[in-house]
Amino acid sequence: MHDFIIDNATIYDGTGGAPRHGSVAVRDGRIAAVGTAQGEVGQRIDAVGLALMPGIIDTHTHYDAQITWDPFANPSPALGVTTVVMGNCGFTIAPCRPADRDLVMRNLTHVEGMSIEALRTGIDWGFESFPQYLDMLEKNGVGPNVACFVGHSGVRTFVMRGDAPKRVASVDEVKQMRAIVAEAMEAGACGFSTTRSGQHNGEAGIPMPSRLADEHEMKTLSAVLRDYGKGLLMMTKGADTPVPWIEELCAAADRPYLIAALLHSNLTPEATFDDLAHIGAAQKRGRRMYGAVSACPLNFEFTLHEPYVFEGLRAWQPLMRMDQKEFSAAIANPKLRASLKSELTERSRRMFTGEWEKAFVAQVADPAHAAYEGKSIGALAKSQGKHPVDFILDLALSEDLDTLFTATLLNSDEEAVGRMMQDENAIVSLSDAGAHLTFLCDAGFGLHVLGHWVRDRKLMPMEQAVRKLTAEAAELFGIRQRGSIAPGMHADLLLFDPKTVGRGPSKRVFDLPAGASRLTTPATGVHGVWVNGKLLADAGGLRADAPKAGKVLREFAA
Repeated sequence: MHDFIIDNATIYDGTGGAPRHGSVAVRDGRIAAVGTAQGEVGQRIDAVGLALMPGIIDTHTHYDAQITWDPFANPSPALGVTTVVMGNCGFTIAPCRPADRDLVMRNLTHVEGMSIEALRTGIDWGFESFPQYLDMLEKNGVGPNVACFVGHSGVRTFVMRGDAPKRVASVDEVKQMRAIVAEAMEAGACGFSTTRSGQHNGEAGIPMPSRLADEHEMKTLSAVLRDYGKGLLMMTKGADTPVPWIEELCAAADRPYLIAALLHSNLTPEATFDDLAHIGAAQKRGRRMYGAVSACPLNFEFTLHEPYVFEGLRAWQPLMRMDQKEFSAAIANPKLRASLKSELTERSRRMFTGEWEKAFVAQVADPAHAAYEGKSIGALAKSQGKHPVDFILDLALSEDLDTLFTATLLNSDEEAVGRMMQDENAIVSLSDAGAHLTFLCDAGFGLHVLGHWVRDRKLMPMEQAVRKLTAEAAELFGIRQRGSIAPGMHADLLLFDPKTVGRGPSKRVFDLPAGASRLTTPATGVHGVWVNGKLLADAGGLRADAPKAGKVLREFAA
């Protein structure tokens, strides 16, 4: 007897082939029949006018901390995601010694965009090693399926403790790190992740530990995957990290390498395409290398209490170590402002491009400034005869840094983003779900692809987009029996209305531990999300009776 049958759906099976009209039957968590489904059934779902596809596989999330108190990894399942890959960029909480927990959490406050109080209140530390972390997740249960990288910064901190973000590792320390990475791969890690990005800093601007690794450490840890003949390497590259050097790491491991975060900047419009071309050249030499690109504009919401968008600027670096009184005095200093203005004229790859017409006052703290809301910094500065640097800093200072700003930082050129998404060397990814929670929410990236890029922009046919969001990711990561709709596959499914599918406007909610806030976005046009044959979400979002239906994935194809 089938558990349920979805009838009359337009089925996009994830292979990239043309859709077909018919039914899909599910029994015991797996797909039992596709096309025509007969026999006894517990429930029939009429999907007239709707499309059915495999659940979205989100390959770039940061739910490592959140999932210990929120097994459903909100809001991803309600946005059509049935599998999340965590531990990207090397930002993991396992392994971790009890004595180092506060150090690890303070490192994460910046890159996760979450208050230290939320992390201290929320994280379940029922583990020390990476295998124990996976065991704990398995015991507690998870909503979506979960795969996890072993993260470089976590491993480095475990071995080097307070020295991890300060110096090069010794030969013996690298040996210890190698053993931990091997232990994690043995336990079921999907690969090894790291970052070289100058934007990735911990508390007070201290670099995330992996940024201190030398070439010997990088090659030694990457090569662990060669010994296991499975797993994936991923790196968030810095502006000064050449793809040919990453190719050497790929060669040392003889494993696929996913390079993030390839975003388009109007300051250096050719840079991402150059990276993709280098990746393509490496593929021709037999290296399995791919570039992770985003389908979404990088929109940030921020105050100068947490000015993450400016932290890639050299002139801003000293400010990150100051308390609020020192910081306020510094941004009032004409010398500092002159340095910022000068640096913003430079043509370089960085998060904030200096495009002030794309930065806005979202909400003021002083009602006397209400007329500023919704207007660009560029226009407001011009109206007052000020440089935009002076305007934004003066306004923030006048409101005790409480002014809320928004900015579109990267990926604002849709023609360029469309080219990136269609590049044969690119993987559509980079939701960053679970990170930067106070600044953005791109967990609905897949729905944005289906609605904005397929329906509205007609960039590609629906079957191609579905493949990019499902089977392509499953193949790259070696995720078995997921990512397509066929008999015997796990029943991870997304039922949606192609006419209305998308993501709604972002909103701020206060549901993190200790009452901390995060940004979230609702789904539109989603009618059902099943993980291993169990219904987690419907048109109303995550269901109150949603089961912990996910699996902690530990076995990956070579």
